Amino acid sequence: MKIVYLKEVLVFILLILLQVLLLNRINVFGIATPVLYLYFLLKLPIGRNQFFVIISGFLLGLIIDIFLNTPGMNAAATTIMAAFRKPVINLFYDREIYDEYVPGINTAAAPFVRFTIFMVLTHLTLLFFIESFTLFNLLNTVIRIISSSIISILLILALDGLTYRKKAGEQ
Repeated sequence: MKIVYLKEVLVFILLILLQVLLLNRINVFGIATPVLYLYFLLKLPIGRNQFFVIISGFLLGLIIDIFLNTPGMNAAATTIMAAFRKPVINLFYDREIYDEYVPGINTAAAPFVRFTIFMVLTHLTLLFFIESFTLFNLLNTVIRIISSSIISILLILALDGLTYRKKAGEQ
C-alpha cells in the first residue's frame, strides 16, 4: 500500500519538473501551451479521499505557480478541478466501479477520454479566464483555451497509452 503512495509522489514530482522545465517553454504559434501536470489528478484512484485530492490539487497548482511566478492562478484552477473531480467521475463512470480503480485509456477508453476532455477544458477555461480577468479580448482567450486543450488532451492520452503495462496472462 505504501508503495502506491511513493509512486504517486514520484509521478507528482516528475510531472511538475516536466511541466516547469520543458513544457512551459513550448508555445505553439504563440498561443497554445501544453499542460501535462493535470495527468496526476486524472490518474488518482476513484475512491481516493476527497480531502487528499483537493490538497494534492492545491499543492500541485501552488508549486507550478511558484516556479512560473503566477500568483495563485494555477492553484485556484487545480483546486477547483480537484474539488469537482468526484462528481465528474460519477458522470462518466459506472457506480459499480471499485474504489481502487484507476481511470485509464486501456481499462475504459471512452469514459477516460470524455473525463479527460471535460477536466482539461474546465481547468484551462478557469486558468485562462483567471489570467485574463476580463472579457475584453474574448476571442483570443477562447482560441488559447481550445488550442491548449487540444494539445494537452492529446499529450495526456498519449502518455496514458504509453504507460500501460501488461498483466500476467495477457498477450
